[in-house]
Amino acid sequence: MTDTVSTIISPEGSLEVLSQQEVNRLRDTSTGGVHDILRRCALAILNYGALTDDSRSVLETYHDFDIEVLQQDRGVRLKLTNAPAHAFVDGRMIRGIRELLSSVLRDIVYVSNEIQDQPKFDLNSTDGVTNAVFHILRNAGVLAPSNDPSLVVCWGGHSIGRVEYDYSKSVGYHLGLRDLDICTGCGPGAMKGPMKGANVAHAKQRRKHGRYLGISEPGIIAAESPNPIVNQLIIMPDIEKRLEAFVRMGHGIIVFPGGVGTAEEILYLLGILLDPKNKDVPFPVIFTGPSSSEEYFRKIDDFIAYTLGEEARKLYKIIIDDPAEVARTMRAGVDDVTEFRRNQQDAFYFNWRLSIPEDFQAPFEPTHEAMAALALHKEQPTHALAANLRRAFSGIVAGNVKENGIRAIEEHGPFKLNAEPALMARLDELLTSFVEQGRMKLPGSEYVPCYTL
Repeated sequence: MTDTVSTIISPEGSLEVLSQQEVNRLRDTSTGGVHDILRRCALAILNYGALTDDSRSVLETYHDFDIEVLQQDRGVRLKLTNAPAHAFVDGRMIRGIRELLSSVLRDIVYVSNEIQDQPKFDLNSTDGVTNAVFHILRNAGVLAPSNDPSLVVCWGGHSIGRVEYDYSKSVGYHLGLRDLDICTGCGPGAMKGPMKGANVAHAKQRRKHGRYLGISEPGIIAAESPNPIVNQLIIMPDIEKRLEAFVRMGHGIIVFPGGVGTAEEILYLLGILLDPKNKDVPFPVIFTGPSSSEEYFRKIDDFIAYTLGEEARKLYKIIIDDPAEVARTMRAGVDDVTEFRRNQQDAFYFNWRLSIPEDFQAPFEPTHEAMAALALHKEQPTHALAANLRRAFSGIVAGNVKENGIRAIEEHGPFKLNAEPALMARLDELLTSFVEQGRMKLPGSEYVPCYTL
């Protein structure tokens, strides 16, 4: 039997007092309510440290968990029923978990009441989406207008081996020695390693206010519970706004080995940087891993060259087995970003200048019909192919770890992807290599493909 704790707590941090209407929306279990989203995200926070990447199994393990928002004269309190016991020490919730739980409540309330279905945010326009992303981040207090550029986004898989994890930690350490901060998807593996390394380096440099940002969204957070180094957590409404938050806030991106989720992020980033409007916008991108990961990056590089062309390969550097060189190169790249934005009088804390086409902003619901209808051929603009490939990988991520995707696969069988023969062969080779290298599921788990080609 799973150990659980039931208790009532006060939110930690600067969460504002909620109105009765906001409390009612959080408690609303109807179709239009947000209680279910709150429950899922809260459970992911409380379940931190658990080695699972199956969001449905988490919900089934703690099927009787619930969270209720109580409105009292002195403010809001949270009633937790059957919460995971490992979130508590001697009956008291770990403070960092309480802070992250408050972040979840803050973002869900704000998006529900201030962003969705509000006339001031046109979520059908590119400017409207970017404006919404900005307001969510500003409300979360993660924009730092007084800081020089220093935020390095690190992408990579949650399902990596010890050698790759230690390498990501070493890179983070060398970044931290150079006064750089870390932003990741908040979970384990290559998301935790750079934060842990940077945390040690910041301590050595007596840097007291290191930033370890985690950016997630409701569909993925249960499979990637925040690691304990995260000191600022933001829950974006969907994967597309999560990806936009990464590239708007980050001053450079490092990609570690990963699976389809990492491939999705790479295609999103390159698709944007290939836009002619972004030609002169400096944005350092580095692919890196230990020597044992060289084959992984060779396959990624070959796939990019075939699908997106040689221009795409010019947008990133591949550095193998040299953490210090990665950090030096990224430090120089961030310095170039600083000089560019200072000369252009651009904001340091939010990349307004970056153009993001509508194809990369519109939410994609990976149904069987939508996946089968994706245009996976080269008779289209390069950025459009990148957008469709990104959607294909996003659907596979959903089928692998998201509750709705897992249920859809069980009910209707694997997603069917249709592509022209040559591209199909390249796609099959890449996905097969992910499976063979154990990058689709956590170590020890047997992977059953959720797609057919």
